[in-house]
Amino acid sequence: MSTKHSKRAAKFNRDTERVSRHDKTFWSVRQRRDSLAHNIPEWEDLREAANNIKKHTITHLADYLEMFEKAATENGAHVHWAKDAKEYNSIVIDIMHSHGVRKVVKSKSMLTEECHLNEHLEKEGIDVVETDLGERILQLMHLAPSHIVMPAIHITKEEVEECFEKKGVIRDAEPHISKAERDAAPPADPTYLTRCARYHLRDNFMTADCGMTGANFGVAETGDIVVCTNEGNADMSTSVPKLHIVSMGIEKLIPDYDSLAVFQRLLARHGTGQPTTVYTSHFRKPRPGGEMHIILVDNGRSDILANEGHWQTLKCMRCGACMNTCPVYRRSGGYSYTYFIPGPIGVNLGMLRDAGKHYHNCSACSLCCSCDNVCPVKVDLSSQIYRWRQDLDSMHHADKMKKTMSAGMRYVFERPSLYTTALRMAPWANHLPSFITNIKANTWAKGHSMPEFAKLSFHEMWKRGMVDNKKS
Repeated sequence: MSTKHSKRAAKFNRDTERVSRHDKTFWSVRQRRDSLAHNIPEWEDLREAANNIKKHTITHLADYLEMFEKAATENGAHVHWAKDAKEYNSIVIDIMHSHGVRKVVKSKSMLTEECHLNEHLEKEGIDVVETDLGERILQLMHLAPSHIVMPAIHITKEEVEECFEKKGVIRDAEPHISKAERDAAPPADPTYLTRCARYHLRDNFMTADCGMTGANFGVAETGDIVVCTNEGNADMSTSVPKLHIVSMGIEKLIPDYDSLAVFQRLLARHGTGQPTTVYTSHFRKPRPGGEMHIILVDNGRSDILANEGHWQTLKCMRCGACMNTCPVYRRSGGYSYTYFIPGPIGVNLGMLRDAGKHYHNCSACSLCCSCDNVCPVKVDLSSQIYRWRQDLDSMHHADKMKKTMSAGMRYVFERPSLYTTALRMAPWANHLPSFITNIKANTWAKGHSMPEFAKLSFHEMWKRGMVDNKKS
């Protein structure tokens, strides 16, 4: 059984400075998103259009998959189908073996994280180099992403400098940077560290046998793969090696370029609070003398489509906006969740993947519904989490303490005289000494002061006519 979200969150919360920085960082992204939204009069129309396009595509997915395969094949790409992670990894390894690949450079892809591709490639003796700067930092630290768009945002610049020193990244850059420039750089200077990473990655780009990208969108009508980045690493991964492998979940399909225009206006504004990503790259065919392989991956997505209560989760385009706004994610960190995708969307996807393993994540939600309000495709995230909570008892995963408390509350609420007596006696608790209330058994006291009960209940005030008189 996986460790509870609450225990993982408690570990993250020990570093109060990191928690505060994490919270403020993501809230600032949410605020930038709101600022951009307020400047576009048709903002809600765009969200509604994106919602409808995704609904239509997902409910006609078989037709669009066939359309995409036909167009991509006519463009000269090789299209493969993978029913699950095992088959996907096998296809990738077979392609690489057939081309004698010893090193692969990868643009960021959550699908490869989902299928644990890196560890399978490494077992085959293939050197895997993540080229997104955040992903590369985490790879060198042997850590998983904690956010789907800003994977290493929880890492400090001092930790990055220590890692780069230990892993030789700074050493690799020394021939390209003068001693005077090195000496002039302040300690843990982000600009200097980024420059070192650029030279370090450049050598890997030049010596790689294969480049891999994910796909933000697949355009069914034209067979295009669209990849959005801020660093241009996807372009570098595909312009030097002659072999390009694309990993795409089948839910990433959209019908045509008109649809792409809608999503392009929403993706970066929601994910990072910028008008658009710096690079929006379209890959339609292999480079001259090269090969392009597109692997369409199911890995449980068809099962999600068949799930009447949760199929709309497939509308998600992985912008990360729900995480940026979620008060629980912002204060508990990505590693507190047991599924590799954290936050509200991760709670739902984890339950769809393996409810027995990830059910603890359902408690990582305040049901504030902020995620619903910011989702660009209007996935009803909080409602889905609420539905999962209602199902926990039938899954035999309901919290026993909560069940006991609910049963006790029901017993009291169904007996008016007992309820009234309890209300009258409640203020007595105000006089209990703190050494009785602030104990480990009282979990409320861990992060809060005990509430003070009112001398008169609302019911009593109503009976006395005090509500209309606005008396306390």
